Amino acid sequence: MGLLEALQTRVLTADGAIGTLLYSYGLDYCHEEMNVTRPEIVEKIHEQYIEAGADIIQTNTYGANAIKLARYGYEGRVQEFNEAAVAIAKKAAEGKAVFVLGTIGGIRGIRKSDATLAEIVTAIEEQAKVLLAGGIDGILLETFYDYEEIQAVVQTVRALTDLPIIAQVSMHEPGILQGGIALGDALSQLEALGADIVGSNCRLGPFHTIQAFEKVNLPERAYLSAYPNASLLDVEDGRVVYESEADYFARAAEELVKQGVRLIGGCCGTTPKHIEATKKRLANSQPITEKAKKPGTVEFVRSPEPRQYEPLHMKAKRERSVIVELDTPRHLEIEGFMKGAKALYENGADVIMMADNSLASPRISNIAMSAILQNEGVRVLPHLTCRDRNLIGLQSHLMGLDALQLHDLLVITGDPTKVGDFPGATSVYDVSSMELMSLIKQLNEGISFSGKPLRKKANFSVAGAFNPNVRVVARAVDRLEKKLEHGCDYFISQPVYSKEKIIETYEATKHLEAPIYIGIMPVTSFRSAEFLHHEVPGIKLSDDVLARMEACGEDKEKATAEGVAIAKELLDTACQYFNGIYLITPFLRYDMTLQLLDYVKELDAKREGVQVNA
Repeated sequence: MGLLEALQTRVLTADGAIGTLLYSYGLDYCHEEMNVTRPEIVEKIHEQYIEAGADIIQTNTYGANAIKLARYGYEGRVQEFNEAAVAIAKKAAEGKAVFVLGTIGGIRGIRKSDATLAEIVTAIEEQAKVLLAGGIDGILLETFYDYEEIQAVVQTVRALTDLPIIAQVSMHEPGILQGGIALGDALSQLEALGADIVGSNCRLGPFHTIQAFEKVNLPERAYLSAYPNASLLDVEDGRVVYESEADYFARAAEELVKQGVRLIGGCCGTTPKHIEATKKRLANSQPITEKAKKPGTVEFVRSPEPRQYEPLHMKAKRERSVIVELDTPRHLEIEGFMKGAKALYENGADVIMMADNSLASPRISNIAMSAILQNEGVRVLPHLTCRDRNLIGLQSHLMGLDALQLHDLLVITGDPTKVGDFPGATSVYDVSSMELMSLIKQLNEGISFSGKPLRKKANFSVAGAFNPNVRVVARAVDRLEKKLEHGCDYFISQPVYSKEKIIETYEATKHLEAPIYIGIMPVTSFRSAEFLHHEVPGIKLSDDVLARMEACGEDKEKATAEGVAIAKELLDTACQYFNGIYLITPFLRYDMTLQLLDYVKELDAKREGVQVNA
């Protein structure tokens, strides 16, 4: 009798976690390598689950694909590890009424950039072929957070075999997948793609798994599966632990059967004791054939509050718009900063932009200063980097920005901490700038990073950074187009120091619908010019600019005047080609930026009645 035939009339008990037991033995390196170096331990784990009553065991191959093995330098050992794992599992199950499933784990987390779909499909296909050649009873796809990924994987594996496919997603919130799709809808679609058993595993314990399945209909053809964690995880003395009594887990399994689940196993934290208790509890259970699904709670998502200001990208598409950057102080005195920000805003800047600890050096929080300036009637545009906050911190931060009605953002990766004042500090980078843009646009739909409804839509306008100071600007434009796909509304460029580069940038980007604010920053001295040119990533000065600043020598007044003159010459060209102008204030020298603001107004007055190229 095959697996699917058995599930027609029975509730089956699967095994529990393999990694948990390997970890408990002190084996915290590459678990898949244990199939070759410590096969007796892996076999012992299989035997313990079979003795506990498991009807199904899975191979120790969760991460045995080329992408995951690459972190250990083992990407060339996919066949070796998978063949060994199948042999070990089949040996443990020999002569017993136990099904052996070949396990394939999810690759992506919340970051789609971890691997492309093409890379994933190639890696999974390689692994699946080895598992199938070993003579297994089916394929178990587990711990897939990214729904796009598991859809592609199901289709890939289905094309390779007619054996049963178990497709299990992982939820961040009960009943909701990453991206906001409901569990029931996801499982129905996986069934339609060819999965024979659909369900969930990992992340949630028994209580929340039951909650999730209460709102899931019985599939038309497939069967339901659930492999909950033992509990929510805890950390004791630096080790991950799960607090859960086996009998509690088994009682939860009974409730899962009432929700239509026919295949019940365990994920993180579960042991043979959990499986033994579950097997005993389910000894007389029969699968249900009818179910009244619990109605889901209707989540009303409010529209966002009206914006106080027109989005910058809308204005820049139509007419002149000027962003002025003014870095927040490195010290605790804010009077000079406040005076400069107000003067710049009153003199015509559309918005005052503040970096997020630029060059990885701590400054007064740009959000704190944004809130203070906004209360003073100044429109602000803070940067948001991926460097300093994990996903929890990023979402909390963004929710706070929405509460403060700070809706304009420049999203950037952020300079690595090793270049700043605290080189030993940790750079987080849970997501890339493009992934963060997508998540912010998800907030604009009223959906949290985990997929949970937020009751209200956010209203963020997102800018992306652009570095035109490359040999071939057209190549950098490819990255701009990718940012647009991730939800970017407009771009703000690094400072440019030649008229030719400004024109080249215009020609390379004029096909884009999103406007560009072209960066202009006056140089204050030859020393600062050399620093910018040689040490600051993304900034290159022309030979002419460097020569003119060097000619100023140590005369500070002459250097200031020359720096402003160079910036004005660049503005002559920039204002012809771009509506968006981005003025960067050097070293809080807002007196220089005020002169440039006046010059932009003079240029526009001279050209009044003449159309400006967008």
